[in-house]
Amino acid sequence: MTITDQSTGVAVATPKKLSPLSVVGYGAGDAANNLAFTTATMFLLVYYTDVAGISAAAAGTLLLVVRVFDAFADVLAGRIVDRTYSKRFGKFRPFILFGSLPLLLLSVATFSVPQIGESGMLLYAYLTYAALGLAYSLVNIPYGSLAGAMTRNGGERAKLASARTVGAMIVGAALGIFIAPLITPDRDLQSLFTFMTLGFVVVGFGLYLFTFFTAKETVIRDVAHVTMKQSFAILKSNRPLLMLCVSSFAFLTGMLALSTVQLYYLRDVLHALPLYAVLSIVQLVLTFGLAAFVPAIVRRFGKRNGYVAGGVIMIIGGLLVFLAPPSVPWLAFAGLVLCQVGVVLVNMLVWALEADTVEYGEWKTGVRAEGIIYALFSFTRKTGQAVGGALAAYALAIGGYAAGADVQSTSAEWGIRAAAGLLPAVAALIAIAIMFFYPLTDARHREIVAEIAERREAKNQDAAGDPSLSTAAFRAADPGSGASLPD
Repeated sequence: MTITDQSTGVAVATPKKLSPLSVVGYGAGDAANNLAFTTATMFLLVYYTDVAGISAAAAGTLLLVVRVFDAFADVLAGRIVDRTYSKRFGKFRPFILFGSLPLLLLSVATFSVPQIGESGMLLYAYLTYAALGLAYSLVNIPYGSLAGAMTRNGGERAKLASARTVGAMIVGAALGIFIAPLITPDRDLQSLFTFMTLGFVVVGFGLYLFTFFTAKETVIRDVAHVTMKQSFAILKSNRPLLMLCVSSFAFLTGMLALSTVQLYYLRDVLHALPLYAVLSIVQLVLTFGLAAFVPAIVRRFGKRNGYVAGGVIMIIGGLLVFLAPPSVPWLAFAGLVLCQVGVVLVNMLVWALEADTVEYGEWKTGVRAEGIIYALFSFTRKTGQAVGGALAAYALAIGGYAAGADVQSTSAEWGIRAAAGLLPAVAALIAIAIMFFYPLTDARHREIVAEIAERREAKNQDAAGDPSLSTAAFRAADPGSGASLPD
């Protein structure tokens, strides 16, 4: 479909508006992703320590090692995606179709550690969690890259980012409302996790199919198969992407620390595990509320400023969580709510910011490579998740957390409080400090999109005037196709 960009008068081969069905369908994909991902981030440490019987220190090392492996798996997946193209299904959707079922089945295997001795359990846990991470990369990297291929419009991308955040938060809220309150020492937790993950296989596969059939690629690309040399050139020249990656690494470190120990904080520090369900409901309401306002926030303040605001809110909430006395649970709970406001706002905006860096890379090099850009972005987020999850587990171990104990020691409580509040606050401070210097504003992105459209229109006009001139020759003749342009 060809339309005319009102700011440039140039014909652009991408729809101005996405259909509501495609936006909802895209959001369903992240709901499916988080049936595996959020389940692991919320419950895997508890499963390893309280069900499988793995020590907190060993589990922390496991989370660190495997999530770093996952980060490198993202880069591998990005290269595979950039080298793959299907004329029938496009560049990204085949991975969603064929990779989703193995991913969901591996989630079942990860939460089914057999009692075969300490060494055997650890080996099984390492292998299954690593396989789950690899399968997740081969689905999530194409899924995340798909947003940049559905539209170039910043407002529409904000809708997609909001939709995927809503999808993820619905799953997170459901887990918090219906599953978290059941994680008590007197229950058969192995059966609980087994039936839960098996049910997710059916639900998740249906959601992935919905995404596959409704979220379509529309953005035209000049290069279908991106070489390794082109990938490195894109990454090397993309300063906004690199800054966003470092900032996101910091923010995810804090977010995963909080997510990993939130259940411990409510159960063992505040002694108010039922508040987990309440917090999940509040989080869900916040997500829908913010989703309605994010496009307006983007139009008025810009994505970068909204991201910084979310980080500031996270800092305030984290300090409240860390410093609030357990005897004043309402104050600690208010801190958790503020943390969730910051997390939701940042998560809604960060995906739109990442998609904008795709155009920056295309503008600098002449090659559009969503796969490797999203892979690098996801790599840094995965390493942040690895560090955050590991630091949270180590905080439990250093504090002297005793699995299954009705009452934890004072030092153990402080370890949990540090992981749930202090770490997120410090991480968010680092993240927003970096974003103060982020150069790719919304106005600059619109200029870049217009310039890309003008280049493509010029090539099309030249081709119409001289049919003997091939696309490859145009790229060779266009200084923007391989040369680095000034910032």
